[in-house]
Amino acid sequence: MIDAPELPAWAALLTAFLVLAGAIITLIGSIGLLRLKDFYQRVHAPTLGATLGAGGILIASIVCFSVLQTRPVIHEILIAVFLTITTPVGLMLLGRAALYRDRYAARKDVPPESRTASTHEFD
Repeated sequence: MIDAPELPAWAALLTAFLVLAGAIITLIGSIGLLRLKDFYQRVHAPTLGATLGAGGILIASIVCFSVLQTRPVIHEILIAVFLTITTPVGLMLLGRAALYRDRYAARKDVPPESRTASTHEFD
């Protein structure tokens, strides 16, 4: 058998609810990836789903292990900070690369580059 300490009922219920909520939000983001029609719409659903879903799971982990160890556990906060920083940056880089690719291919459904958004504004 496993020699693990027992989690109080309130903490177990809260942890289970947060894990389930995080998993459902992540699932909704994954379904959005499948259902949406083009790349620009598809990148938003999994990005938001992954960030919010992982947030719920991380909060559940904080509750569970803080109760078991009788002290606050902050490792999960670092994971949340890194996830919150890297996920939107990855979304932005993927979006810009796709926009560059589509403009280079001269696709008609891509908006033209605006002068105010370019880097040559202050030249």
